[in-house]
Order: sequence, then structure tokens, then C-alpha cells
Amino acid sequence: MNNLNKWIQNVLLAFIMTCSITALFTPTPYTWTKFEIFYIPITFIPLFFLTLFVAEEVRNSFKKVFKFDQRKDKRPIWQVGVGMIFYFAQVGFVEVFARSFMTYKLAGMPLYLVISFLNAFLITVIYEEIFYPKEKRMLKR
Repeated sequence: MNNLNKWIQNVLLAFIMTCSITALFTPTPYTWTKFEIFYIPITFIPLFFLTLFVAEEVRNSFKKVFKFDQRKDKRPIWQVGVGMIFYFAQVGFVEVFARSFMTYKLAGMPLYLVISFLNAFLITVIYEEIFYPKEKRMLKR
């Protein structure tokens, strides 16, 4: 179960990094960045496979920066980290694959950011119930 947890996080991190790079190159005047295969930008495909190789190192770097292994109670920082991954994966999806959703606003704030935040919160709670060890949750109480 722990390997599945790492694999999901690494794939989502690779997706986030790829979406960020693809979104940066999309508005450029170069025509090769506009090509799509089945509505997937041509730059997204090779970049995704490249970022899969560095995703584990990026995840471990964040764990070192936030001193994850040295904390007594790892649950809060784990929740924030997983929530951030889900949030930015949804934002990246909209910015690369569903740019038409970027036009809607809620009192001046882009609606896709609000919906992504709410979804990330719910997904994090569900994800925690599945992957965060129950005995670690019980220690907190």
C-alpha cells in the first residue's frame, strides 16, 4: 500500500511539473507548441516521461526541506503536502487541457481555483482514510 501511495504521488507530481512547463510554452509564437495528438499537446507527452524520472527526487527534496522525518507528528505536514499535490494537479489540468474554464469568475477570483481548492480538500480527506495508517491517526487522539 505504501508503494502505491508513493507511485500516485510521483505520477501527480510529474503531471504538475509537466503541466507547468506546457502552460508556459503554450502562449509562445512557436507553432510546434500548438500541435496536439488527441487533444494532448505534443510538448506534454515527452515532458511527462522526463518528469516521471525526477518526481521521486522532487518529493524527497520537499521532505528534506520541511524536515518531515524529524517531526514527531507527521500528519499535518503530510495532509498539506498531499493536498497541495491534488490542488496543483487540478489547476494544471485546467491550464493545459481545459483553458475555457479559466474565464469564469467568482467575485473576481477565477472559479477554477476555488473549485480546485474545494476538491483538493475533499480528496485529501478521502486519500488519508485510504493511505494514512490508522494506528498513526489514533495516536493523535
